[in-house]
Amino acid sequence: MSEYFLEIVAQPEDIDELGHVNNAVWVRWIQELATAHWQALAPQEFVERYIWVVTRHEIDYRGNVVAGETVAGKTWISEPPKGARFWRNVSFAGADGKLKVSAKTNWAIIDQTSGRPVRVPQELADLFLSEE
Repeated sequence: MSEYFLEIVAQPEDIDELGHVNNAVWVRWIQELATAHWQALAPQEFVERYIWVVTRHEIDYRGNVVAGETVAGKTWISEPPKGARFWRNVSFAGADGKLKVSAKTNWAIIDQTSGRPVRVPQELADLFLSEE
């Protein structure tokens, strides 16, 4: 499986009234990590032809992060797509190496011209499932 990593520093505007990163921010970071992985790995012709939409998030919150702290985000695809959809795994660990958030998110590929879901092309699936 192709893994992708991204470090994120929690900003003051990411913090909620409880003093740690807000749940909605974690969702935004999941999207940013997934998008960066897509743009880093997919050939430009695919980036221009397709977009991805989330159909489901399953998120486990395991620890808190405060402003100024860095998290190491990791994402990977661990199983072949089913039709237009696949599951993306995501984890965020703190500087101490402890897991802060883990997620499994389901994404569907959309052809930008038609606006409709399409079967994930095998060539594209192979890129994300291959060992690098």
